[in-house]
Amino acid sequence: MRKTAVITGASSGIGAATARRLAAEGFNVVLAARRRDRLEGLVKEIQDADPSGRPNAAMAVTLDVTSQESVDALAAALPECHVLVNNAGGAVGLEPVAQADPADWQAMYDTNVLGLLRVTKALLPKLIAGGAGHVVNITSLAAHVPYENGAGYVAAKHAAAAINDTMRLELVAEPVRVTEIAPGLVQTEEFSLVRFRGDADKAAKPYEGVPEPLVADDVADCVAWAVTRPEHVNIDRIDVQPRVQAAPYKIHRVSS
Repeated sequence: MRKTAVITGASSGIGAATARRLAAEGFNVVLAARRRDRLEGLVKEIQDADPSGRPNAAMAVTLDVTSQESVDALAAALPECHVLVNNAGGAVGLEPVAQADPADWQAMYDTNVLGLLRVTKALLPKLIAGGAGHVVNITSLAAHVPYENGAGYVAAKHAAAAINDTMRLELVAEPVRVTEIAPGLVQTEEFSLVRFRGDADKAAKPYEGVPEPLVADDVADCVAWAVTRPEHVNIDRIDVQPRVQAAPYKIHRVSS
């Protein structure tokens, strides 16, 4: 039996890379995000790449993790779920605490923390019923190491990490594995652009002089490895960062 994996935030970046990779590993993948047009294109790409021609190799579901109604609709549309990758999230703003906008913090909590809660709670019965469920939460190195001017994102990702660890305790008697993947500097097409409110010049700054930042496929590789371990093996946490990064605030850069 082919297992079904649900990936939130699947329209771009790490989510899209994870969907491609899990499909290649033989999972039926459910791509969930707000931008349905992007999802449809990715579904076609995955189905075209599947040599078996399975019609259910990939499907798109419109999802807003900040809406309980939207999350409930996702759960109702799925007959089963074996793997859940909570990837939807992101950062907004890079101001110090003294200048922080509570609306930015609210937006980050709604996606990174409450969104994770809503989706996990809705799909947990299916994960348990499948007999070998797996929840993978994509956090960040910011979930474990604070850095200046990132308090809102740091706090939200610390909360996501705490949820992950608490679930591991609460579900120890259930047939469900729980894994946290905490990436460092990952260069994707949108994360930094969103953080800097669409300013492309500022969005490029974090990657300047970095010889080889991580890319989305590197994180997807970690997800695939964790979920394909034997069912009795739980990978609690993977910290992954480029070789030139030692901490969120310690990155080796080369001059041009």
